[in-house]
Amino acid sequence: MESAISTGLIGLSLGSQYAMIAIGFTLIFGIMGVINFMHGGGYVIGGYLAFAVSSGMGLPFPIAVIGAAIGTALIGYLIETFFVDKYVDDHNATMLITLGIYLVVTTVIIIIFGPEPVSGFSFPISGVLRWGGLYFSYSNIVVLVICTTTIVAVYSLIYRTRYGIALRAMADNRAIATAQGIRPGRMFPVAFSLAMALAGLTGALVTPILVLEPHLGEGQLLKAFIMVILGGLGSVAGATIAAFAVGAVEAYSSVYLGGSKGALVLFIIVLVILLVRPSGLLGREARKA
Repeated sequence: MESAISTGLIGLSLGSQYAMIAIGFTLIFGIMGVINFMHGGGYVIGGYLAFAVSSGMGLPFPIAVIGAAIGTALIGYLIETFFVDKYVDDHNATMLITLGIYLVVTTVIIIIFGPEPVSGFSFPISGVLRWGGLYFSYSNIVVLVICTTTIVAVYSLIYRTRYGIALRAMADNRAIATAQGIRPGRMFPVAFSLAMALAGLTGALVTPILVLEPHLGEGQLLKAFIMVILGGLGSVAGATIAAFAVGAVEAYSSVYLGGSKGALVLFIIVLVILLVRPSGLLGREARKA
């Protein structure tokens, strides 16, 4: 019983990490109609920025994490402004542009840091919290608290501020929102920055615990696709629920079935849910290309 509860806590931590990535990914798709292949790159950039600031410059890890989130937000703003904005209504073009930028970023990272996982980059807090038969690492506790707090802040921004109302209006009907005075040229770069910052913050927090190498983005992008499709295209709440569900399935299946079988179980569950509900858990009709 204690083992099952401890595994559930790990699943919660994984779910909070995945939710950060999934929310950003679905936010961009829901508002802009853009499938951002650079989103996984934001996770990788966040990790390498945190590594450069903490290990290279010798600054405290919290400052490195904040710097990574700000840095990826700035990169997201520049990508949207100079590359994506002109072609925001051409979905094929934006997919190719963001994919091309991701490949360029990966190559630059390999040139600067090398193709191998970095060394000397670890989470500053170690040890395990034990209570009876339960155990939960301090690093996972910190990640869970920070990610959950950030998710709550993002939901507050989206649902309780004028800016959030404008974002949701753009997602529901861009033409009507524009006619009412909401300017896409101001909304899109900030939304893109927010999404990239979420990915970068997650990468800065998680890669010291796991591993940091140039090709991490592919796996994160794949998981983002799974969670967004499972939750329903364009649904932030659906992506969040799907993220925690994926985290729980991944934790329990990995512990009790093993890594490869756990991945198989995850894909089977996703397929079954999509067969029963093709639009996803909280899905709506997808944008027409």
